Amino acid sequence: MVKVGIVGGTGYTGVELLRLLAQHPEVELAAITSRGEAGSAVADMFPSLRGRVALRFSDPGEAPLKDCNLVFFATPNGVAMKQAQELLDAGVRVIDLAADFRIKDVAVWEQWYGMPHAAPHLVAEAVYGLPELNRQQIRRARLVANPGCYPTATQLGFLPLVEAGCVDATNLVADAKSGVSGAGRKAETHILFAEASDNFKAYAVGGHRHLPEIRQGLSLVAGTQVGLTFVPHLTPMIRGIHATLYARVTREVDFQALFEERYAREPFVDVLPPKSHPDTRSVRAANTCRIAVHRPQDGGVLVVLSVIDNLVKGAAGQAVQNMNLMFGFDECLGLSQVPVLP
Repeated sequence: MVKVGIVGGTGYTGVELLRLLAQHPEVELAAITSRGEAGSAVADMFPSLRGRVALRFSDPGEAPLKDCNLVFFATPNGVAMKQAQELLDAGVRVIDLAADFRIKDVAVWEQWYGMPHAAPHLVAEAVYGLPELNRQQIRRARLVANPGCYPTATQLGFLPLVEAGCVDATNLVADAKSGVSGAGRKAETHILFAEASDNFKAYAVGGHRHLPEIRQGLSLVAGTQVGLTFVPHLTPMIRGIHATLYARVTREVDFQALFEERYAREPFVDVLPPKSHPDTRSVRAANTCRIAVHRPQDGGVLVVLSVIDNLVKGAAGQAVQNMNLMFGFDECLGLSQVPVLP
């Protein structure tokens, strides 16, 4: 059994981690921290976990995190980088669901996240936790940087094309939409029901924090800097990301076969038949990315449709997938949930 702690258990990714880990046959939940809710029962805040999670929230300073085998950070950006070293020194492995260790260029990270990095020495060690790209490195890692939700959907959609060198990697376009839960469990005007419901809008067109993360991943695959235009949108739904990706063809291949062969052995990537249109509800509450490849009017531009649940494959589910790799479990253990419909 792996003894697991969660730092920051009151947000949407935190409760999603609890939902998945409570069903995992090889996990013992040892600690869940929250300064504001310390002492209160987890199931009082999240009734869906009644009978599944008997723990109470504990103060981060008092939680037995150093006694764990693995600690997940489901915290805002800037928290894990201040606490990870002490846990690593104690022999605890760490998965950070925030962005503290995702971007290798610390100066770029500081530019986009607006704060000095507290542990730049750990950035080089951290393994980027996209299993479809870094599976072997994740197995050996002490510290895993769990990818963002937009970067997961976007990179999985572009990855086969960039690897094969059959599209113009200097002019990629990602038009992505997210449900409101992607903004986190907090009170802000733009995500109030009366603001977000019955509405649709783009945001951060001038530059989103996930842009350098996506560029970094695709550039490493391409072996050169890629050009990417990334525009996120807020949609009036709770869960889900739909990324519509555009790439100009530079070399003819069987694009459907390219995707099918690239992901044939990936348990959580489903390449759909030609002419398919994946929808977000087909992956709701599941650790699955569904992809469809289109070539409109047989023209020179490919359109790739990529959908995930932002809280599962885009966050907590991918973190559990990484945990399974790190501890030598079956990669799918605890992640076999069928998507929820309607």
